[in-house]
Amino acid sequence: MTDYAIEARDVAVTYADGTEAVRDVDLLVERGEFFGFLGPNGAGKTTMIKTLVTLLRPTAGSVTVNGFDAVAEPRSVRATVGYMAQETSVDPELTARENLRFACDAYGVPRAERGDRIDELLELVELTDVANKVADDFSGGMKKRLDAATALVHRPPLVFLDEPTTGLDPAARNRLWAYFRRINDEGTTVFLTTQYLEEADQLCDRLAVIQNGAVVADGTPETLKRRVGGEVLTVALADGDESDRAVSIAREEGVFADGATIEPNANGLTVTARDARTRGTDLLVALRDAGIDVVGFDVRAPTLDDVFLAVTDEGAGGERASEIESTPTSAVPSGTVGDGGRGSSEAESGGEGETTGNGGDR
Repeated sequence: MTDYAIEARDVAVTYADGTEAVRDVDLLVERGEFFGFLGPNGAGKTTMIKTLVTLLRPTAGSVTVNGFDAVAEPRSVRATVGYMAQETSVDPELTARENLRFACDAYGVPRAERGDRIDELLELVELTDVANKVADDFSGGMKKRLDAATALVHRPPLVFLDEPTTGLDPAARNRLWAYFRRINDEGTTVFLTTQYLEEADQLCDRLAVIQNGAVVADGTPETLKRRVGGEVLTVALADGDESDRAVSIAREEGVFADGATIEPNANGLTVTARDARTRGTDLLVALRDAGIDVVGFDVRAPTLDDVFLAVTDEGAGGERASEIESTPTSAVPSGTVGDGGRGSSEAESGGEGETTGNGGDR
């Protein structure tokens, strides 16, 4: 057995219209790792996950998951992974316990083990007290937790979480964070896509950032933060319309060392520089001398938000919508993610934001 839960090399997925949704992607995810996969909408995150769980076939390259070739041995891959998609796939007419029983049947969990397995998962996701209530009565957070539990009934060594906390309130999000940490602590490899950068920072051992179908950065959260360089200085002005003039002054006066990034923002300007803390007061003096009133001043260490903006250059949108409407040339027909035959309805678009449950719609 390899040390890697995921080995993806030179992976490409090309759509029928010629759009390269994923191109030349290399990913190595170690067993037991909590791995984050970040990128703007339409960057290729969901397409890549669906390729890894065998819902899509790569146009080029190789994918090995849990030691199995994703093209030659798709059933073996599906039997060893759990997949929690962006939209929940729990059956609202079934109780929490019945949803888990259905998942056990679909994934082929031995009948003798199902009762204990269901009780264990209900406790894990804190739904024991509502186990016999129909899911239609659950809050969004409760449905998300139940959906996550159904992806784990067969105890997969690797679970894929595609933006699992989108739309949840902070309390519900924190409960899911605790749950994901717990399964990872117990040995499950976790592959997470998220647009909540705080989530990635808190949970992930290592990250990769994808843009326009290609990986543009990877490393630990701390390594990526250091890549931004220095600290971030934010200056708020009394008149936001003075932002461009303030930026010009900062640049022309040579306040900061070479390599500094000085940009306007809605209320003033932002400086990323290694000497942002020590030279910040010099900037304030220069602005005062120019007659520009400063009403706020803050210096902080870089965050993943700064990393994301730096490596994707996504300051004002720039989302690539073409992926949403394209059809992969290598899309597989409707099938199952669970080896036991759990239904999956792979939508024809195959693009970012698609709503396929733990193996698909029921």
